[in-house]
Amino acid sequence: MTRFDVDLFVIGGGSGGVRAARVAAEHGARTAIAEADRWGGTCVIRGCVPKKLLVYASEISRTLEDARGQGWTIPEAHHDWSALIAAKDKEIGRLSGAYAERLGKAGAEVIHGRARLVDAHTVDIAGRTITAAHILIATGGQARRPSGGWITSDEVFHLPALPSRIAIMGGGYIAVEFAHIFAGLGSRVTLIHRDPLVLRGFDPDVRTAVTENLSAHGIDYICCHELTRRGNHVIVSGREIEIDVALAAIGRDPATAELGLADAGVELDGQGAIPVDEWSRTNVAHIYAVGDVTGRVALTPVAIREGHAVADTLFGHRPTPIYHHLIPTAVFAQPAAAAVGQTEPAARAAGHDVVVFRAKFKPMRYALSGRNEQIMIKVVVDRATDRVLGVHMVGVDAPEIIQTIAIAVTMGATKADLDRTFALHPTTAEELVLLR
Repeated sequence: MTRFDVDLFVIGGGSGGVRAARVAAEHGARTAIAEADRWGGTCVIRGCVPKKLLVYASEISRTLEDARGQGWTIPEAHHDWSALIAAKDKEIGRLSGAYAERLGKAGAEVIHGRARLVDAHTVDIAGRTITAAHILIATGGQARRPSGGWITSDEVFHLPALPSRIAIMGGGYIAVEFAHIFAGLGSRVTLIHRDPLVLRGFDPDVRTAVTENLSAHGIDYICCHELTRRGNHVIVSGREIEIDVALAAIGRDPATAELGLADAGVELDGQGAIPVDEWSRTNVAHIYAVGDVTGRVALTPVAIREGHAVADTLFGHRPTPIYHHLIPTAVFAQPAAAAVGQTEPAARAAGHDVVVFRAKFKPMRYALSGRNEQIMIKVVVDRATDRVLGVHMVGVDAPEIIQTIAIAVTMGATKADLDRTFALHPTTAEELVLLR
């Protein structure tokens, strides 16, 4: 590989690309990585990290309401949007800098600039060419932007003021989370989606619970197939709703434009994603791709695992294929939803004779505050083997609980394993071992 300038060149400084470059460098590979924007990619800069910071801030209004029912005398509270955004920006800047710093410490060459493939082994960055034995594409995705003056999740983190009225188009992770964020901070929120239930792809019981919780937070949910934007109004289902901001959260597409992929012989699929095999290898044997750009599973931990696997396979003497199954996921609604494994319909479609265990109850957390909110827990089990196929939950701390139970599910836990586990009382999670 000495005839090339580097052993590995990574295009994209998001979670997957940074992990691959760092681990490759730590394995001793000559590594370079280029990023045209800030280091950290979608997750750190304009995705899950800043969004979770806003989730925490918006949850305070719920906490204050509950505290009054628990004997606290709290005067009327006021929120400072500009202070929140400034604090968020400071933290994101710190994290982005830490990403670049850690890459340098690992021995990777860190290049600020837009990289483009010239051929299958050559990358150009602002007139500088670098040849590489292996190339990894980790450019992530980009928000879909409809016409008509809609902003996307890229801009929503930088609004100059908290909107009094906001319309959100979509029913997935981003739409539902921002609906709760803005409602919690005091905005009047209208969520518009073409399905009667939000969160397509989740278990039906999760979808129902999250949809029903929207109205409890003052979120106006409208199911429709057509809408019109006219100035500071949206017209939907015969209603004309006045708004200050219109946010489109209708998904993201792989960021594959202007990368020179055709010049390198890399093929795309019909959605503009880069097809890869279980080794994250494209149709060009020495060119790899990880993360959202592949159109596989658009989750940060998945991209990180994929990037790490590529580095271990190429330079760590640990061939590591990636199989996408039993991936825990969460939606930071309020309360949150989380799941691992198969939904009930998916398990039945796969041929399992399914036994379902459910619990729905008001948590002790709200015994004194009087909040009318319930926990939903659902465990899907294969009758023949007693193996737990999926666990689904809606409620406070659901993501933390599902992350823990995901270990057991990944290890092949059975319902009997859950049954013989002692409960930790009083907790919400104990219900997982008490379901009968």
